[in-house]
Order: sequence, then C-alpha cells, then structure tokens
Amino acid sequence: MIERALISVYDKSGIEELVAALGGLGVEIVSSGGTARRIREMGYEELVEISDYTGHPESPGGLVKTLHPKVHGGLLLDRNDEAHAEWMNENGVKPIDLVVSNLYPFEEAVERGADLETAAENIDIGGPSMVRSAAKAALLYDSVLIVTEPAQYPEVIRALKENEGDFTTEMRRRYALKAFRRTKEYDSAIVSYLGEN
Repeated sequence: MIERALISVYDKSGIEELVAALGGLGVEIVSSGGTARRIREMGYEELVEISDYTGHPESPGGLVKTLHPKVHGGLLLDRNDEAHAEWMNENGVKPIDLVVSNLYPFEEAVERGADLETAAENIDIGGPSMVRSAAKAALLYDSVLIVTEPAQYPEVIRALKENEGDFTTEMRRRYALKAFRRTKEYDSAIVSYLGEN
C-alpha cells in the first residue's frame, strides 16, 4: 500500500478526485506552491509542504523546489537494499510511492507565439527530472507509479480502490513508458523551437 505521494502539477484539473481517493487511504501528500495551496483548500490534513519535507525553502519564483536529494533519493534509492535503506534513514529520506507531475506548458506557449524569453521561462526543469527519476524507479524496483497527465487519474483512482492502495507491476511499467514518451516529446518541442529561432 502506498504511504506517500508527491504531487506537483501545472495543470490542476481533476486533482480533487485524485486527492480524495488518496485521502481515503490516509496517504501523506508532499506538494509545493500552487498545488499545495489547492490541496490545502480542499482541507487535506496529511499535506506536507515540499520545503518542510526537504528542510530547504523554495527559491523565488518556485524555480528550485523539487531538485533535492530527499525527493530524488525517495524515488531512486532501493528501499529493499540494506545500504540504501540505511542511507535513507540516516539522511531523513522517505520513500515516495506515487508521483503526479505534469510539466510547464512549453508547447502551448510556443503555439501562442512566445518570444525566446517567454519560451525559456516555460521550460520545466524540476518536473522532467522528477518524472524520469520516478519512471526509472518503476522499472528498476517496481516501487513508484509516475502519473503525467490528468487523463490518467481515473485509472489511478480505480487501481487504488481495486488493489487496496497499491498498483500492479504492469501499470507501473506502462506509466513509466508514457512518462519517458512525455519527456521525449517535451525535449523535442524545445529543440524544434530553438532550431527554428
């Protein structure tokens, strides 16, 4: 059963239903910025701000918040490996079982005719890093589910109910593939824009 989810999304549509499903299982949610505000407005009691979890404040503009060893260690380290588990324990790193992250709207900004500065402002750094860490952990350890778009929420909610708060290996691997496809598409859009401009 999952114990901890990290939710950091630009597109917050449908997040209420997902959070309600996690709440029914008593899952601790780690979140940041506007996502944390939205979840707090819903009255979610098991919410931990990312800055409280990492012990480090978010940078101005939220540019640096999830790029931290407590986040990536909670994803990439093998909780079943004694050396990894010992390091996690010594450094206050908690396992993260579910990551929900969609990226800054780079493609949409470009479609609206963004200049170079606006396009660059819409290049997500922490999101793709977190998505890739979670997807890698899904493949290596079968320990994390990475969710990259609101269209996936209904299946996630259904799986939480049907599997008593857990996910299947098949689902983790399928979602990891979708996650790597998403970061590939995202980087391709950036490369295409820069090549043309």
